[in-house]
Amino acid sequence: MATVTCIDETGIGNKTNEFHLDLHDSQISLRELLRRRVYEEVQAYNLFQPEHFKGLVQPTGTEQEPNGYRLRKRRQLNWRAQFERAVEAFEQRAFIVLVNQTQVDDLEAPIELRAGAEVTFLKLVPLVGG
Repeated sequence: MATVTCIDETGIGNKTNEFHLDLHDSQISLRELLRRRVYEEVQAYNLFQPEHFKGLVQPTGTEQEPNGYRLRKRRQLNWRAQFERAVEAFEQRAFIVLVNQTQVDDLEAPIELRAGAEVTFLKLVPLVGG
């Protein structure tokens, strides 16, 4: 089993979230890594239902705030819906993934994740103007 550190950052280098993810396989695809990450964060939210959801992508019916996404009315989130949104966001380049500072741009590419690996989810902000 490998424990990796997942870090969410903004395009200007601000760290917005950091947590550890236990993986049973040392080699997985980026798609599977996203699935496991989203599953874990939604399960944690559903268990405690804090005021803000600190996830990779914004759930429907929420408002973005500095502390995360605030649900207008607390409810259970669907991890599958969140996973689909995460894959779509990745494909639309809303965020990039760095594994030990190396960008991974293929959802099906195998990734070697050893204990202590660092996975950064860098959220990009679209440029305004042309």
